[in-house]
Amino acid sequence: MKVLLLSAYDADSHKRWREGLVAAIPEWQWTVLTLPPRYFSWRIRGNSLSWGRGEAAETLSRPWDLIVVTSMTDLSALRGLVPQIAAVPTAVYFHENQFAYPSTADAFTSVEPQLLNIYTALSGNLLLFNSDYNRRTLLEGAQELLGRFPDCVPPDLCPEIADKSRVLPVPLETEVFAGPGARPDKPTFIWNHRWEHDKGPDILLAALRRFAQHQLPFTLHLVGQQFRRQPAEFARIRKLLQKHNALGAWGYRQDGAEYRRLLRESHAVLSTARHDFQGLAVLEAVAAGCQPLVPDSLAYPEWFGRGGYHFPEDTESCAANLSRAMFECANRIGCGEPLPVPDVSDLSWQNLAGEYRSLLAGLVGSL
Repeated sequence: MKVLLLSAYDADSHKRWREGLVAAIPEWQWTVLTLPPRYFSWRIRGNSLSWGRGEAAETLSRPWDLIVVTSMTDLSALRGLVPQIAAVPTAVYFHENQFAYPSTADAFTSVEPQLLNIYTALSGNLLLFNSDYNRRTLLEGAQELLGRFPDCVPPDLCPEIADKSRVLPVPLETEVFAGPGARPDKPTFIWNHRWEHDKGPDILLAALRRFAQHQLPFTLHLVGQQFRRQPAEFARIRKLLQKHNALGAWGYRQDGAEYRRLLRESHAVLSTARHDFQGLAVLEAVAAGCQPLVPDSLAYPEWFGRGGYHFPEDTESCAANLSRAMFECANRIGCGEPLPVPDVSDLSWQNLAGEYRSLLAGLVGSL
């Protein structure tokens, strides 16, 4: 089967997913086109032009049995610009949606990214979401947005999207399931998210200030993708950790083996995210043996149940709840008690590759 895979905003998690998918179904003939993850507004609106009238136009016009695209792809425009693909069965993978991102004071507000989500969802034949939280927030957000328009809104758009939607997580690679390594005696935590406002560094800082008052020895590894501009809280977190002799690894780990070693040597993984559509960073830490200390909201309950710390709206309440969870974790470590670590082996490529193959092949056979 000849398959075209389009990743219109090829961020790290998108790249990880597409590489895993191609490797998981090696018997298919894959052709992959990507666009770099920068200039967000231009990229999501211009990818159809970049591909449909650019160097890739000839590639798109070839005969394909199946097309798989990420949700950043402007599929409705692309099918119009390249009519040869208009009738090719197409699956859309939603790593995220544009309705559930927390807003910031300096954010550019436009409904266009949200409308593009709707257009692409309506244009695809099969819609795959990495979590039910992602699927649910898109449907709820689309319903609310469509309800604000003054007239000429066709009925039943959201039921149409829902009917062709399925939840299929981004799987975890085999190497992350190595299990815990040699752990230090003192409690060791890891925070392994993008260094941006939506991942809650203000909550982390406030939680660490509270936790440090217990005067317990601890270590925090603070890793994850960094950018030229980052919230001021990270500099304050570093000073706080240095003050309490708790600074572990700091900054992005280029070496995957080193990063996985840090996961195996940590007792618990922390999340302060205000949005997380699947929580891959947390899931890979749990696969390595970390207890998840995460909010009881977003996508986390789908993987871990409702056992997370309560995540109210205000920063200080969130911080107090996380600090309490860290203290309980530290006490268990001090007493030599085992930490509760959920089994996430069902989320491996080994277990999910067959479902990907079945759904995608079934799409070709059904149209």
